[in-house]
Amino acid sequence: MFIHIDIDSFFASAERSVDPSLKHIPMAVGSRSNLEIFNKKRTNIRLMNENSGAFVTPVFYSDKKKSFESVFIDDIEGVRKIRGIITTASYEARKFGVKTAMPIAHALQLCPQMVVVPSHYTLYHMLSCQIHAFVTAHIPKVEQYSIDEFFGDVSGWVKDEEVYSFAKDLQSKILEQFDIPVSIGISKAKWIAKLATESAKPYGVFEVRDIDDYIENIPIKEFPGIGKGFQERLGKYYISTLGDVKRQKSLFYSWKKPGIQLYHRVTGTDNESIESRGERKSIGISRTFDSINDADEVKRRVMIMARHIAYMVMAIEVNPTSYYLKINYEYGVKVKKSETVNRIFSESLFKKILYGMYEEISHPGRGAIKLSLNVSNFSNQHKKTFSLLDIEHDMNEQKLSIEIQKLRERFGLDIIKTADEL
Repeated sequence: MFIHIDIDSFFASAERSVDPSLKHIPMAVGSRSNLEIFNKKRTNIRLMNENSGAFVTPVFYSDKKKSFESVFIDDIEGVRKIRGIITTASYEARKFGVKTAMPIAHALQLCPQMVVVPSHYTLYHMLSCQIHAFVTAHIPKVEQYSIDEFFGDVSGWVKDEEVYSFAKDLQSKILEQFDIPVSIGISKAKWIAKLATESAKPYGVFEVRDIDDYIENIPIKEFPGIGKGFQERLGKYYISTLGDVKRQKSLFYSWKKPGIQLYHRVTGTDNESIESRGERKSIGISRTFDSINDADEVKRRVMIMARHIAYMVMAIEVNPTSYYLKINYEYGVKVKKSETVNRIFSESLFKKILYGMYEEISHPGRGAIKLSLNVSNFSNQHKKTFSLLDIEHDMNEQKLSIEIQKLRERFGLDIIKTADEL
C-alpha cells in the first residue's frame, strides 16, 4: 500500500506555525522576484541547499528582515503600487476567490482584510527537511516528491486493513510535532494515492479501495501529469474523465511509451515503486525585473547571476560542461544561446563564455525584463576528455574558485565580487 502526504497550504501553514496570530484568518504568502542579489551594497547573501534534490531548488537568502512594505510596495514619484503575486493562500482566503499566482493587488481587492506576509523560503526548506526526516523515521521507504509532498510505501510494514488508522496516527503526530496540517491519500497504486490526497483535503485521510469506481467520474485535469496541452488532445477524442481513459486502452497504447505510462498510472496498474531522491542534473537561476534598456546593467546582472551559479556548482562539487543563457525582452522577444565546452569549470571560465554569449545575442537599446542562466551535462555523470591545451590553466582557475568558495561560505556569497559585477 502507498500513502501520499501533502502539506496543506504549506507556506501559509509554515508561517502560522511560527506566528499563531495568523491562524483562523484569511492570510496568504506572497512573493516577488528576488532582486536583492543585484544590490551594489553588501547584503550577506547565503545559500540554503540542504533540502535540494530533483524537485526542491536551492534558495539564496539574506538575514535582512522583510515586511509587506519593504517587499511589495513600490513608491514611484509619490504613487504607491503593490507588486508581487500570491504564492499560497489559506483556505479562509480561498473562500473569497484568492488563488495561487494571482497578483497581490487583485487578491486584496477580493479580500481586503487578508494578511499577506512575505515568503521565507529558509523556513519552508527547514520544515520540509524536518518533516521528511520525521516521516522517514516512521516509514521504511519514503520519496520526497516536492518541497511539500512525500510518497511512502508501507507494504509489509503495516497490514492493509490497518493503513488508514496508521495514516490518521501519522497525521496527528505531524500536527503535534510541527504544528503543520497534512492530508493523506491511500491506495494500492502510487499515483492513485496522490490523486486521493485531493479528496482528503483539507486535513483529512482518504483511502481508495476500488480504483475503477473511484476514477470513473474524476475530470482528467485532476490527474497529476495531464497538463492543458494533453487535456486538449484528449478532448478531441471526447475523453473528459479518468473513466473515459480506462475505456480507451488501445488509443493510449498507440501513443507508445508516454501514452502507455499514463494509461497504467490512471488505472492504477503501473506497478511503480518508491524512488530515492534523484541527483541534480542541472543548476539554474532566473530573475524577472522591470524593463532595463541599459545593456551594461543587463550584462552586470548576468555576471552576478553567474557568480551564484558558480557558488552552487562548487557547493555540490560537479563539473558542468554545457552553459545556457536566455534573455526575455519586452513585447515577447526572447533570445537564447547555449555552448558546450570540455573544460574544467571555474567561475572565470563560466563568466568569460557567458560574456561572449551575451555579446552575440543581446539587443542593445531594447528593454530586458528577464534573465535565465543554466548549467548542465555534468562531466561526473557523462565522462568526457577535457581539453589538454587548457587543462593546466583551468586547474589553476579551479583552485582559485575553491579558495574563493571557502571565503564565501564563511562570510557570505557577496563577500568577493569580480569587476564586471560592479
